[in-house]
Amino acid sequence: MQNNLVQYIYGIADNALILGQRLGELCGHGPNLETDIAMTNIALDLLGQTRSYYQYAAQLSGENATEDTIAFLRNEREYKNVLLAEQPNTDFAYSICRQFLYDEFHLLLLEELQNSADETLAAIAKKSIKEVRYHVRFSSDWIKRLGDGTAESHEKMQTAINDLWTFTDELFHQTEADISMVSQNIGVDVTKLKADFYNNVNEVLQEATLETPELKYFQKGGKQGVHSEHMGYLLADLQYMQRSFPNMNW
Repeated sequence: MQNNLVQYIYGIADNALILGQRLGELCGHGPNLETDIAMTNIALDLLGQTRSYYQYAAQLSGENATEDTIAFLRNEREYKNVLLAEQPNTDFAYSICRQFLYDEFHLLLLEELQNSADETLAAIAKKSIKEVRYHVRFSSDWIKRLGDGTAESHEKMQTAINDLWTFTDELFHQTEADISMVSQNIGVDVTKLKADFYNNVNEVLQEATLETPELKYFQKGGKQGVHSEHMGYLLADLQYMQRSFPNMNW
């Protein structure tokens, strides 16, 4: 049971870590100063949530595990984040679209996780949900602003939605750890979030004058540790200092 709980925590926390790393890459590259600072703050929110999850996972794991070893010393196949989180910052439209799709899912997840039978997970969710409500407002406002903006911004946003839509279905896949934790009222049954997610997303897209893609086939694998070609490059940046200077102290 304890190993399933650790793996379940990874499934949530790795999303926040990898997406936070992607947003961190944009620091200093936002379209204006206010937006640049806002996205950097969202990255910090996600990394703060990651620390809370990893500290709990380290406590459960023992064996001298720390939040740092969990974040920086695992191999690619040991990360359980969804493929959506690791997609690159192709342009601002892609970054906002990726953020929006994850935010809508993340808020639904935390709304249920705060009722977890595990007091620590429930506490993390209750603390994080305030931040994520802002994340949803920020990203959805930009979707509307770009979608219902100029012809060029509309086209770029529609292209981003079309390309990233293929990663949305994986958000609702269950791993063995997920199923185990749901059965003990610790985890969230993400399959029950699917309808609300697509309803909420479609409502924003309609207001943004964007079309909802119609796909029959979706990409998956991240939750099982099978990642896209982008993940290795991301981890090379993320883990560089820790692997180059093992056990260093600041």
